[in-house]
Amino acid sequence: MNLESLNPILLALIGTIFTWLMTAAGASLVFFVKRIQTWFMDTMMGFAAGVMIAASFWSLLNPAMEMTKGNPFPAAIGFLAGGLFLFAADKLLPHEHLSEETCSSEGLKTPWGESTLLFLAVTMHNFPEGLAVGVAYGAVAYGLETASLAGAIALTIGIGLQNLPEGAAVSIPLRKTGLSAGRSFFWGQISGAVEPIGGVIGAALVLIAQPFLPYALSFAAGAMIYAVAEEVIPRCQNGKYAHLAMLGLMLGFVVMMILDVALG
Repeated sequence: MNLESLNPILLALIGTIFTWLMTAAGASLVFFVKRIQTWFMDTMMGFAAGVMIAASFWSLLNPAMEMTKGNPFPAAIGFLAGGLFLFAADKLLPHEHLSEETCSSEGLKTPWGESTLLFLAVTMHNFPEGLAVGVAYGAVAYGLETASLAGAIALTIGIGLQNLPEGAAVSIPLRKTGLSAGRSFFWGQISGAVEPIGGVIGAALVLIAQPFLPYALSFAAGAMIYAVAEEVIPRCQNGKYAHLAMLGLMLGFVVMMILDVALG
């Protein structure tokens, strides 16, 4: 079967279901271990950050720049808009950050429970990943020279790889707060459940408004970079294994770069 003949929205849905399943695979570790060594988790979170940074450039910003034939302003506007969108959501949307040691709430004050706040947090920070995958498949349908189906698949694989530690990073700390393994797994995997929604929206928007494709690509990149800088990197740089996290980041960047260049 020729994958390129399939509807890009369907491809985006399939791809983001895969990234969701990778999140669920990471979250399922809560059934087998009560704690992951801090050095290992910090390294893996650094790896996830590296993958997202590389994907933001190689799979999103670079094609956006190629579309505009070197004109940097559409990519710059879209990139800043993506970051500002998450900044505003971070300040306004009630949500809760969870780590091995603490839970801290941000956004507008609300009587909502811890589970609801956690769901909002993971929705806010994982939605851009699904959006990025969807936009990538939409770009293939647009016929952009620098956007290939293999490149979109490489982005999907990269996002899936970095979702493994993210799923575990939610479910295992939740287990330590007293939730059952089943409920901890549920909230861990739900952090990836929003990605198919973002994927379908991203692909659909590109097909509806093709002239906005460079803005959409760079918007997704800006949102991903904001999520990495605001959430992922600080989370793995607080402890004594920051150097391992940085090595993991560099490894993740290289892996994603190789995937994108080799397949794309």
